[in-house]
Amino acid sequence: MKSSAKKIELASVDDLFSTEESRQDEQLEKIQEIPLSELHPFKDHPFKVKDDDAMIETADSIKKYGVLVPAIARSLPDGGYELVAGHRRRRASELAGKETMPVIVRDLDDDAATIIMVDSNLQRENLLPSERAFAYKMKLEAIKHQGARTDLTSVQVEQKLSARDQVAKEAGERSGIQVMRYVRLTELIPELLDMVDEKKIAFNPAYELSFLKPDEQQMLVETMDYEQATPSLSQAQRMKKFSQDGKLSEDVMLAIMSEEKKSDLDKVTLSSDTLRKYFPKSYTPAKMQETIIKLLEQWQKKRQRDQELSLIHI
Repeated sequence: MKSSAKKIELASVDDLFSTEESRQDEQLEKIQEIPLSELHPFKDHPFKVKDDDAMIETADSIKKYGVLVPAIARSLPDGGYELVAGHRRRRASELAGKETMPVIVRDLDDDAATIIMVDSNLQRENLLPSERAFAYKMKLEAIKHQGARTDLTSVQVEQKLSARDQVAKEAGERSGIQVMRYVRLTELIPELLDMVDEKKIAFNPAYELSFLKPDEQQMLVETMDYEQATPSLSQAQRMKKFSQDGKLSEDVMLAIMSEEKKSDLDKVTLSSDTLRKYFPKSYTPAKMQETIIKLLEQWQKKRQRDQELSLIHI
């Protein structure tokens, strides 16, 4: 009885190579030209896309050379794509009159997409405090969802970084504590946060004010408008303490904000109208300042001589 052998089909050499080639090709990221109309902003994208001078320069560059660095996006369930990195390039392409832009489409979950979105924007110069605050918050939440930790190994220290320290290390911040101070700014109401971005309120007072309740923050906005003043660090800290004790009333806030600050007490202001009557009409402000300094130096020297003479006659 003859044993029946199963017929074994061997793949041809061409099939083997084409299979390997297609396998490698699948692993390569492909750049696609995608219509701008199909590229949608990342959900809760914290970075502002403004038509400022830098945007105009980018648009001019794209007109001449095109988009040199492809954007990164992921497919949306209902069609189209969600931009992960490249929001400014998309807007610049629009201003440059382009209908498409080069994009790399990746399969990313929410946490991975958030981390890429934040990291790609943190490299920009002149980030606003609000942008940095919300970006750090989003990245922290994404890392915590992933359960991610980064090992830091050195000769002296071997420890695992916390999520906040990881964000600090990758963003170039001096510590995880500073990251959390930025995140705290997200507790400010929009009106106060805008003042921080506009440098009307400094970072340290803003951090302290973030502990005020939303209604207290709104009351502060109205008080600042009435007093035409912004709180110093000391004033912000006292308002925070009164708030924590449940004693921050409108009267208390007004009393604190109506105080003269030390910087105001040390400041001497002379209006142009006051000075003009002492100088020829042809004098510019710079010339007036130069003359005032020279006169003050002469007065100081005379005063020193008078003091020396008075000591001789004692």
